Amino acid sequence: MSEWKAKRFWKETRVADAEGGWQVLLDGRPVRTPLKSAMALPTREMADAVAAEWQAQEGVIDPLSMPFTRSANAAIDKVATQHAEVAAMLAAYAETDLLCHRAESPKELADQQNKGWNPVLDWAEKTYSAPLAVVSGILPADHPDESLAVYARVVAGYRPFSLTALHDLVTLSGSLVLGLSVANEQIDPDAAWRLSRIDEDWQISQWGEDDEATEAAEIKRRAFLHAANFLRLAQGT
Repeated sequence: MSEWKAKRFWKETRVADAEGGWQVLLDGRPVRTPLKSAMALPTREMADAVAAEWQAQEGVIDPLSMPFTRSANAAIDKVATQHAEVAAMLAAYAETDLLCHRAESPKELADQQNKGWNPVLDWAEKTYSAPLAVVSGILPADHPDESLAVYARVVAGYRPFSLTALHDLVTLSGSLVLGLSVANEQIDPDAAWRLSRIDEDWQISQWGEDDEATEAAEIKRRAFLHAANFLRLAQGT
């Protein structure tokens, strides 16, 4: 038996005001999340992006071609309902932040890490008055408790849609500091992704590329850039 798939049933797609934001209407009926929640979008820019995805559907609806819709669903059905837990999980990344752990050798790799990562850590320390320790090798970093508490408060202050984007920026890069730097438009998202890949790119330069690993990295890169775009739309910038 073939799996049932939803097909396009509407003719008109438009954006309208909604309680708490904006909504997308299909022949006058509001789009809802998979859990049947109202899809109230925080900005007109995000509503336009979601509406464009629905308008582009032809025949069978393909959720994989609707990244903004899927992220909005996650923000409403998942992140908003467990905001404190998601924020705490992301804040914990500061304890093992990628940028704080440097190679002991070779010197060329350590130099690349220092050159790329030190300015981002310096920015975070200056912006939040919350320094993080830098260590070499496999040693755990002993960060000031006050700094970890600051980052926890910063992350907890993100609203659900922005926190959804920050989640992907942090988990894909392995760095809370990089995620925050993108969120604050301190660094270009593509440049931030490249900084998160210094170790992997070094290995590639020494041993060559692996096709599967390269494909997986590209999927993650696209997801990272999408998260940055979703955050931009959530903030209306």
